[in-house]
Amino acid sequence: MSRTAEPPGSLFPPFILASSSPRRRRLLDSAGLTFDVIPASVPEDPGADETPAAYVRRLAAEKAAEVARRQRAQGDSRPVLAADTTVVLDGEPLGKPADRNRAREMLVRLSGRTHLVITGVCLLDEDGGEHGQVVTTEVEFKELSAAEIEAYLDAGEWRDKAGSYGIQGRAAVMVRSVYGSYTNVVGLPLCEAVEALCEAGVAR
Repeated sequence: MSRTAEPPGSLFPPFILASSSPRRRRLLDSAGLTFDVIPASVPEDPGADETPAAYVRRLAAEKAAEVARRQRAQGDSRPVLAADTTVVLDGEPLGKPADRNRAREMLVRLSGRTHLVITGVCLLDEDGGEHGQVVTTEVEFKELSAAEIEAYLDAGEWRDKAGSYGIQGRAAVMVRSVYGSYTNVVGLPLCEAVEALCEAGVAR
């Protein structure tokens, strides 16, 4: 477990982030929030005939619930925030690539196309109430040359990224337009996450 330093004048009391993602942590830090990081451990296999939106909504709720159960058993009733993100092209979810070849396949498919980034956000409050929503952003890639794709793969940023890219890194030059929440593409729709915190009464 890691703890952020509480910033002066923080608007929120500490809560738990059920994710080890450094991108989500940096986004929450940038908003001046105080939280502990306690990653969830749940299977991430999609259900039969489960839509991408239903999948991320369910997985975010399961991650929050799994961490909440563990912490409640230790007498810790703080709110738990969780999220799950997927990249969708032509209705097909593109998960995290298993290897370089799979990452290359994804980037070739994304080249010159518009895809969706869908994130489910779930906050469990101290009483077990669930708050959150699903956020969708449209992202258009420029046409990518084989050399551009190989250079990106060489940099290694495709690892552990849904769709094989991270918009906050070198892939930023691949993105022609973003319609919707930019922070959603990074990994956490920050506006909606803070709205969930406020809805749950976490805000002072």
